Amino acid sequence: MENCGLLSENNVPVPLKSISVQVLVQDHVATVSSTLQYVNEEERPLEALFVFPLPADAAVCHFSAKIGEQEIVAEVQDRETARDRYDDAVSSGQQAFLLEESSESPDVFRLSVGCLSAGQNAAVTIIYVTELAVQDDHSLRFCLPAVLNPRYTPAGSAAGIVSEISSGAVPYTLTLSVHVSSPKPISKLESSCTLDPLVFLHSDHTQATVNLSPGHMFDKDVELFVYYQDTHQPSAIVEAGVTTAPPGSLMRDTVVMISLYPEFPEEVMSSLASRGEFVFVIDRSGSMGDMMHHGKGAQMRIESAKDTLLLLLKSLPVGCYFNIYGFGSRFESFFPQSVEYNQDTVDKALKRVKEMKADMGGTEILQPLKHIYSQPCYPDHPRQLFVFTDGEVFNTKEVLDLVKSHVHSHRCFSFGIGEGASAALITGMAREGSGHAQFITDTDRMQPKVMQSLRFALQPAVLNISVDWTLPDDVTVDTLSPPINVLFQGQRTLIYAQLKGESSGGSEGTVTVKYSLKDQPVTNQLHFCLKPTEETGLSIHRLAARTLIRSLEQEERSGDADVEGIRSRMVELSVQAGVSSVHTAFIAVNKDSRQTVKGPLLQRRVPTYVSGYFPKSRSFLTYGFQSAAAQTPWKPGSWDFEKDLISKTVAAPSCHEKPVDKLKGKLRQALSRNHDAADSQKLKCSEKDVYSALVMEKQMTGVTEDLLLQLVSLQKASGCWDLDATLADVFGKTEDELTNQKPAQVDGSVWATLLALIWLYGCKIEQQVEWQFVAMKAVSWIGSQKVGDLSQCVCEGNVLLGCQVTKETLGI
Repeated sequence: MENCGLLSENNVPVPLKSISVQVLVQDHVATVSSTLQYVNEEERPLEALFVFPLPADAAVCHFSAKIGEQEIVAEVQDRETARDRYDDAVSSGQQAFLLEESSESPDVFRLSVGCLSAGQNAAVTIIYVTELAVQDDHSLRFCLPAVLNPRYTPAGSAAGIVSEISSGAVPYTLTLSVHVSSPKPISKLESSCTLDPLVFLHSDHTQATVNLSPGHMFDKDVELFVYYQDTHQPSAIVEAGVTTAPPGSLMRDTVVMISLYPEFPEEVMSSLASRGEFVFVIDRSGSMGDMMHHGKGAQMRIESAKDTLLLLLKSLPVGCYFNIYGFGSRFESFFPQSVEYNQDTVDKALKRVKEMKADMGGTEILQPLKHIYSQPCYPDHPRQLFVFTDGEVFNTKEVLDLVKSHVHSHRCFSFGIGEGASAALITGMAREGSGHAQFITDTDRMQPKVMQSLRFALQPAVLNISVDWTLPDDVTVDTLSPPINVLFQGQRTLIYAQLKGESSGGSEGTVTVKYSLKDQPVTNQLHFCLKPTEETGLSIHRLAARTLIRSLEQEERSGDADVEGIRSRMVELSVQAGVSSVHTAFIAVNKDSRQTVKGPLLQRRVPTYVSGYFPKSRSFLTYGFQSAAAQTPWKPGSWDFEKDLISKTVAAPSCHEKPVDKLKGKLRQALSRNHDAADSQKLKCSEKDVYSALVMEKQMTGVTEDLLLQLVSLQKASGCWDLDATLADVFGKTEDELTNQKPAQVDGSVWATLLALIWLYGCKIEQQVEWQFVAMKAVSWIGSQKVGDLSQCVCEGNVLLGCQVTKETLGI
């Protein structure tokens, strides 16, 4: 696809100068107001284009422009009508502003600012509302997307989204202020970016403000995590409608948003499924070679994915089925079809995992998904799909429709890796596939988030979900949310509903969710007051409208119904609610601004930050590598290029950092040592190994081996460990020390497995979420050996490893 930055060769300033964002968080809904300040510093009128990301589930509900003291508020109109009005206005010399959602992906918007006079200022304000996602640590995540990755367009497809992007610093600034209000006390706020100190406005800590510290570089999304006390409490927000809206319409009636947190019986959750078909789909496009974050100790995304695959494979239950796919511009699978989980298949898979690289081109996920869905499912082994990607695709809606069409034969768990991963793609795949979405950004570790999703996948299936309402006689209900297909322990489920009529008597309503779990009936119930609860503006109505619009869009794409009727209903709802849709756009025209336009308008594209091939991280690539690359002709797939690059980098005078100096010394030794080798083929392989090991895996930090991953990699598919020197290395012992302390009553494997469990609980308890399934398999295997009382063995193991773990803690 075409990547455009500034179009002027004369270094003409880009018209966007600043972005100011105000966020109002009310419980778990955020209202976001962004003001973009434009200045035309050129000598004649111009048109500015800005393509930028918004949260995938945002409901854009206001768009206005202020020129001098005059403010023009935009209207929502049919998309084609709005475009015609914009074109007519600009061609006749009037100032016009057009905001439209991408037809391919709902998380990308295009803003056109037309006919700004020379020297003129314009402030454009966009307001949207969005739900805040619940994280595994019970925080609520707000994300202000600042990174727009290029959308990969498969060969032969029509051009999709064209991003105006820049691989360097963007020439505009960001200010961000956040006001948090909640009936529950606020515990703390955290962020991936630097914040000023949190200020509480009330002594009960129910309101607080915080600002983003100056100097944000737009090289990553702005994430904010809000922690409340008692987050996991069901709640209802009841919002009154607008009396001037048409009778019977969504905007006239009362709307309620129900938040439920299903809690499953403990005895059910303690028995995880031992069956299933687990299909792991790994993005191997070139961008997976980028770093997980810009700080010290960062891994490449592909390396983190490989470590995660190791944990996943070792955590799967014995007797299940599995397969692994890699995809980019093409795709490949480890096995022709999913294979049974045993020592042989796991060993083969792990060997292939170690060889995986970010070498498969673009990001085309549609074809591998079609291939997976074409494979027959195994009876009594529910299919669980795990998709890892850092990218964006131009055909997001086509991918989501495909996932939804197979929802009854699988569940889809999706993971967005790094800044700029498409929220529409990641959350959409999980939503349509009745799974769960996770985002791994900044310094997040991938493993704990993925293992939480594996726990959801192993949770017993929730069947026969029903939602019932009990309301006063004069009140009826229309549920606006799609039917609930999946429930996960402790995870929030949202229900939007329109309440029609007015109660003459009772003032309370009840919503009841019933389902069956392992043949046990379960009921969750919430009582709520029908009186509007707080001043929320119309944010709940707009979120409800957005939910209904998304359902109608999918119904339209399915082609099974009256397409024209659905489109007409969507436009009507979008215009009434003032919420954007794929068939509408916001249009504002300043009719008092007519001026004579001589010649064509200048067009300027405003760059959005995107990570390039050489990321803006303080890595080896930045120090000397780029300048060396500029002197070296690129030959795709040629190791000679990399070898020459290493030599030039070692000689580069621009590397002053100590880690780099140390690395340069190591590379000098490696090159010197290898040039004396007799076998030229060994020379190439040896140099490449040094390069891969030092640059790709260590990243100059001297990070020690991850002992947890080392231990996990040694576990057998059955759940046991062998008593050998590699296991002893993990414990910092010799094989003799382990063997000499072995109690006579147990064999080597039982003793080794017991030591592994003691070490996990004694030395790695803070990472328990990552090794919980590995330990469960180990405990199950020990139980199958029928070795009697192991109290003395546990005592001996504690002494050997310097731990204090009880037999009860181990679960033996």
